[in-house]
Amino acid sequence: MSAGPYAVRVAGDLADREACFAVRKEVFVVEQGVPEEIEYDAYDAGAVHVLAIREDGVPLGTGRLLHGEAAAAKTGDGPSVGSLGRLAVTRTARGLGVGAALVRAIEEAARARGLTALDLHAQTHALGFYERLGYEAYGPQFPDAGIPHRAMRRVL
Repeated sequence: MSAGPYAVRVAGDLADREACFAVRKEVFVVEQGVPEEIEYDAYDAGAVHVLAIREDGVPLGTGRLLHGEAAAAKTGDGPSVGSLGRLAVTRTARGLGVGAALVRAIEEAARARGLTALDLHAQTHALGFYERLGYEAYGPQFPDAGIPHRAMRRVL
């Protein structure tokens, strides 16, 4: 099944946010077995959520940007570093550039908020994807929801 033409935008209303959460549930909870009670957290309320959506309204992917105090709590850095997270692309849309488009939209939102770098925790199988987008891994591998991860960062 082809994703067809799609757009990426900041989630602007409740319907957009619900679409973002539905993609996260499909990818993280159903596919990867992440417990639902840890997939959604207190950071969601203040995060900037981005949504990739097909012309016919089918959601294809999502991601979120934490900034300010929320990002500092996640990264341990100052207010100029944001946190990119919860990047998820539906199975039918993988390999079509949706993930890269979501990352670039999050980077644009970060720059608009005056951030100078983004930090993220990548599943180890996705390291190459993020490296191609300019992110560099640092520190040791660690488990998150039972899945191996590495910290990565990109200066904007």
